[in-house]
Amino acid sequence: MNNHFPRILTLLRKERGLSQKEVAASLEISQALLSHYEKGIRECGLDFVVKVAEYYKVSCDYLLGLSPHQNGATIKVSDLPDDEKSNSRKKGKDIDDNPDRKLLASSLSLLYQILKSCDCEPLTSSVTAYLETAIYRTFRLLYSSNSKNPQAMFTVSQNQAIGKSEASMVLALNAAQCLALGETIQDKKGLPKDHLPQLTPEKLSAAYPNLAPALFSLLQKAENHFS
Repeated sequence: MNNHFPRILTLLRKERGLSQKEVAASLEISQALLSHYEKGIRECGLDFVVKVAEYYKVSCDYLLGLSPHQNGATIKVSDLPDDEKSNSRKKGKDIDDNPDRKLLASSLSLLYQILKSCDCEPLTSSVTAYLETAIYRTFRLLYSSNSKNPQAMFTVSQNQAIGKSEASMVLALNAAQCLALGETIQDKKGLPKDHLPQLTPEKLSAAYPNLAPALFSLLQKAENHFS
């Protein structure tokens, strides 16, 4: 069994507001044994994994951490909606009316267009790792503000996550900087000189007329935060 199963087993129970005694009775095992499974002290058999999946109505892949979705689905880029508003929920003012969100979304789109033109997969991966971790830290900050939210959703403790995520961002950004300067990192070749992006405000405006204004505004806002 892997390290994800105990965490997800605990998370599912807490999400449904059930006690170990209730779940153990339903799964026909002792409370002590369930406690051992949740803490990762003992490993269960495949039959028990299937039984838990049927009990919580989730997939075995989800229980084993092979899919982030309870139904076992995997995300493909082609599955993502083209219209961002299709997933928005109206509650008073539509979330898509938030100018900062639009600014970020457009700026990210332009950023990835530039990365695509660089044609350097290691550079794109490093930038993506940096941005993913930034989103992770922000989400976890919001999630952890309510102590009642089950922390079993995460594999790394809150105290460790602060330092580890910050270190991860520093390393990812440093790797991106080195790769952008053409250096090779662990057999990953940096950006070739003939792929260096030629960027000026005029060229950006001409190449990305719908996205460039958002990026320019974001850059200005970001520098305003520095003061």
